[in-house]
Amino acid sequence: MREIVTTALNEASSALEGLRVDERAQAAIADGGRLLIAALLSRNRVFSCWNGGSMCDAMHFAEELSGRFRRDRPALPAVAISDPAHITCTGNDYGFDQVFSRYVEAHGREGDVLVAISTSGESRNVVLAADRAHALGLKVIGLTGKAGSTLGRAADVEICTPAGTYSDRVQELHIKVIHILIELVERAMFSC
Repeated sequence: MREIVTTALNEASSALEGLRVDERAQAAIADGGRLLIAALLSRNRVFSCWNGGSMCDAMHFAEELSGRFRRDRPALPAVAISDPAHITCTGNDYGFDQVFSRYVEAHGREGDVLVAISTSGESRNVVLAADRAHALGLKVIGLTGKAGSTLGRAADVEICTPAGTYSDRVQELHIKVIHILIELVERAMFSC
């Protein structure tokens, strides 16, 4: 048992170290922060979408902006596309591939930002949401775990965090990136 624990922690540490020294990824994170800050300063909104366990990350990202992260400050307009009624209605009527793109079509406006995560970068419903966002004039920040992915190519800013064989390590880096993006927003907008 102890060996499994140690191995898991070593893998996580190695993945984080890989991100820590990846200048390209760090530049992309800064670019993503700039996109978010520009949109929010212009009173636009931020949407987020993911599948599976990463849906919780989408919700966490949105609530940290609309609620609070490290400091008390005004609420920011951020929403995770996680409404079960919308998802099940759209999935039933149009197919699961359309659950995020239909939401973006209904609520997204030019100047808004979509933060789209897919550990593989190939989740069709996330890619279609990015395509719809662009058609409506939204900017797209894509968080992926595989360089050269469809989502990465569809994003205005791709933050790629390859972290090994399994998606859980990629997700661990994605939550770190999410927290950094929120910190960038808070520091720029509220001197936090």
